[in-house]
Amino acid sequence: MLIITIKQGKEKSLLDGDPWIYLSAVARIDGKYDEKMKSGATALVRSSSGQFLARAGWSPKSQIRARVWTFDEKEAVDHAMFKRRIQAALARHKKISAVPGKPLRLINAEEDGLPGLVVDYHGVQAGYLVCQFQAAGVDAWKVVIAKTLIAETGCPNVYEHTDYLVRKGEGLLGGSGVLAGDEPPGDIALL
Repeated sequence: MLIITIKQGKEKSLLDGDPWIYLSAVARIDGKYDEKMKSGATALVRSSSGQFLARAGWSPKSQIRARVWTFDEKEAVDHAMFKRRIQAALARHKKISAVPGKPLRLINAEEDGLPGLVVDYHGVQAGYLVCQFQAAGVDAWKVVIAKTLIAETGCPNVYEHTDYLVRKGEGLLGGSGVLAGDEPPGDIALL
């Protein structure tokens, strides 16, 4: 298991609920070499004294080395967690409705407990979910997220829109494209 130990005195932001762990706050990384190099791996985050702080998605090439999934030691980072978080985000935001020309934000990253994930619904034709996977953690769970979005919204069309500069900063490859269903028509403004 990948373990991130935070420098003494740098855990205050995590204890205050800040979901980002910067390189400058990391004292050391323990785990196998493969785990340390795997973008998106789930890591246990602890204080310099060994106290549990969080579970986070690891990003070995970003200045934001990890983004917190949970501050609850008992909560697992698994399919069920993603389903709960997506359901909660959809419940918080308006129900999907066709509003020509205006996307509806369904998931807004950290605000919805899904750091780095932005999902907009475009209500043209059969409808399209346009996703941005802006962090290594959500990128590693892309298939689970897409399947859950389809199941929870009933929208069969899921498209990934890439912000190349953001993904490059995370050490991820860019590449927009269809994840499920059909490609959106050219008149959808992908931002």
